[in-house]
Amino acid sequence: MGRIGLGELLVILLIALLIFGAKRLPELAKSLGKAVSGFKKGLKDITEDIPLDTDRETSEKKEENK
Repeated sequence: MGRIGLGELLVILLIALLIFGAKRLPELAKSLGKAVSGFKKGLKDITEDIPLDTDRETSEKKEENK
């Protein structure tokens, strides 16, 4: 029930074509792709900035040993 089949995908694309028009669909797809890539880049930057628990524990142990 969770997957979209070929028929459902074609219906969605046909409705999008009717709503936005043939000239505007490539622009929408391009901006959607940029938004998704920007979101993924932002998530990657956030996960790099947040230290993992193991890194935090290691740095705390080093401070205790000093």
